[in-house]
Amino acid sequence: MGEWWETVEARAMTKAHPVNPQRVVWEMSPRLPDDAIVTSDSGSCANWYARDYRVKRGQMASLSGGLASMGAAVPYAIAAKLAHPDRPVIALVGDGAMQMNNMAELITVAKYMDRWPDKRLVTCVFNNEDLNEVTWEQRVMNGNPRFDASQDIPDVRYSRFAELIGLKGVFVDDPKDLGSAWDEALSADRPTVLEVKTDPEIAPLPPHISFKEAKKFMFAMTRDEDAAHVIRDTARQVVNKVLRREDAD
Repeated sequence: MGEWWETVEARAMTKAHPVNPQRVVWEMSPRLPDDAIVTSDSGSCANWYARDYRVKRGQMASLSGGLASMGAAVPYAIAAKLAHPDRPVIALVGDGAMQMNNMAELITVAKYMDRWPDKRLVTCVFNNEDLNEVTWEQRVMNGNPRFDASQDIPDVRYSRFAELIGLKGVFVDDPKDLGSAWDEALSADRPTVLEVKTDPEIAPLPPHISFKEAKKFMFAMTRDEDAAHVIRDTARQVVNKVLRREDAD
């Protein structure tokens, strides 16, 4: 049943411009070694971490959940690497948290990487030029449209910054290249920044959603300008989630 639903989910995954953020973690999960350690920042990337990371026995994972502290993923990854220098570590980070302090923490990665027998520390950046979690909270919790003045953030080439300080940089803006990009990052001989240009209009739905929640969500979205494609794609996600839950029951 699990493999069948994974195939269904892959085929039903919402088309995005350019890359669906859900696919980032969906492509990562089966490629991780059994001893991998995964950290996630707060923000919308935590939704994809919760929905699409299939933890294997022997792996470790951490998330700044209750505190919801932005900028935690790379420090968590460094701590994990210092504690387990022979294990691969992956940090999932949004671009807002990356600009807050995680870029600076990459300098710490470069400082200590020679001490690690296993050099693999992959920082995966979801670059959507949006403070995405807050954007969706404003829409769903308050019924407000996106407020560009507070939500827009600069488009920074994080992968190039990585190369400037001696790390490896990989940039992806085509979903067809995502799987091979993960393979490249997970086999690199040094810490890597995997930067993916993701679509900010893919709704970060929780792992479980009721019809009541979906109805409220859709009503809120009607107040956003040019939201028709968002509503259509979100409806597809909702239906897939509901059918999956009913089948499991």
